[in-house]
Amino acid sequence: MELLSFLSDIDIFEAIEKGYIKIEPFKPENVQPASIDLTLGEGFLTLDENHEENGIIELDKEPIYNQKHEGIFRLPALQFALGTTLEYITLAPNVVAGVQGRSSIGRRGLFVQNAGWIDPGFEGNITLEFFNPNRSPIELKPGSRICQLFFGYTRTRAEHPYQGKYKGQRGTTGSKSFEDKEYRS
Repeated sequence: MELLSFLSDIDIFEAIEKGYIKIEPFKPENVQPASIDLTLGEGFLTLDENHEENGIIELDKEPIYNQKHEGIFRLPALQFALGTTLEYITLAPNVVAGVQGRSSIGRRGLFVQNAGWIDPGFEGNITLEFFNPNRSPIELKPGSRICQLFFGYTRTRAEHPYQGKYKGQRGTTGSKSFEDKEYRS
């Protein structure tokens, strides 16, 4: 069994040069020893809990979101919101990626993730999920480094690269769980 390996800074630059990884806009100074920092884009969404039937969030129903203004967003205490990366990512059929919040951001109490895994063949902005466990609001400023993307190669090219419901997404994209095959009749 082979161990999972990640791309180093040298590997990341090489993969970008060969077109296996595309990042627009690309900032070479954001490349770290084994990842690249991504920045926060514009536009935030929060679930409109007043429109949930019986106060329950049902995964088989299309959610209603409140569109938040562009610019600085204050995430209230104990609240959840969606945001997006400024960068548009394209991965070749043999490249996978993972997303994590930056350690410096996590140490302020902001949880940042996106479900963590990006399949070969994905392209789009990455929608990020934010949770503030603090008792005070947290300011989220577009253009600031918010998360890091790390990469690896698959042993073989994916036979069926990602073609899912989020391919090509631009900006903050809400959940489309209601489109999942188990919820369609």
